[in-house]
Amino acid sequence: MNKTLKFPAVGPLVAIGGAEDKTSEANILQRVLSLTPVEEPVVGVITTASSIPAEVYEGYREAFGRLGAAEVLDIRIRERAESRDAGFLDMIERSDIIFVSGGDQMRLTNILGGSAALEAIRKRHDFGAVIAGTSAGAASMSTTMVYGGAADDSLRKGAVKMSAGFGLVAGVIIDTHFLERGRFSRLMEVGATNPEYLGVGLGEDAAVLFDGGTIRAFGPGHVVLVDSSKITGSNVFDLSDGEAVSVHNVIMHALVDGYGYSLTDRRVLTPDELRAIRPEQWIAYS
Repeated sequence: MNKTLKFPAVGPLVAIGGAEDKTSEANILQRVLSLTPVEEPVVGVITTASSIPAEVYEGYREAFGRLGAAEVLDIRIRERAESRDAGFLDMIERSDIIFVSGGDQMRLTNILGGSAALEAIRKRHDFGAVIAGTSAGAASMSTTMVYGGAADDSLRKGAVKMSAGFGLVAGVIIDTHFLERGRFSRLMEVGATNPEYLGVGLGEDAAVLFDGGTIRAFGPGHVVLVDSSKITGSNVFDLSDGEAVSVHNVIMHALVDGYGYSLTDRRVLTPDELRAIRPEQWIAYS
């Protein structure tokens, strides 16, 4: 790692909806690489969530190598005991970009939650490393994460299962494969019971960059935001588990590449507004 480079106080945090392109333009992965000031970065791929870690790692090794990474590390932590292994901790410390793959987010948080490996990831992020996650790796980033709930009918009290995430970003709940798996009702049920959380629904091959109080959308897919902060009523407190929820005045936004959202003002930001907020960072997306 080049210690002479100037890094921001906290590194970029990227959540990806899953099934991102790795073989042609690899738009999202290319942009993830562009977020580090290191010209030939070291990328550490964490495959803990996956049931096929060798296959998943190989796909990212080829993609990131083709896009200009100097080295792609296989951080294959499979058991909780391995989360304190000195070799894996060294790989995390060496990584300019830490990429968390998809799979089972409960497996991911069970193995890495409260571990030396997670603490090392947080320290690298504090020093300026890019943290990116796809699918389960994205869903686990928030303080509270969704880990279950039927796509076809989750607008029922208690239908959506939630647990503690890694706490890398506060105030949001992230859901992935959002459009492809019809998960609108999951974030509406979350909003009915937890109106303070902004639901961030990431379509496949879509991503967001959390930039302080701003969310920046990028990639070919859609980002759907479910804002329940202004709901005018719900019957959720009168229900037993499994009964149908009514919720009123939920606000939704669909964002595409170049648009953003202010978490403080709760409003959509145009590309021109985003450039005005931080033009030097927006260069990577122009």
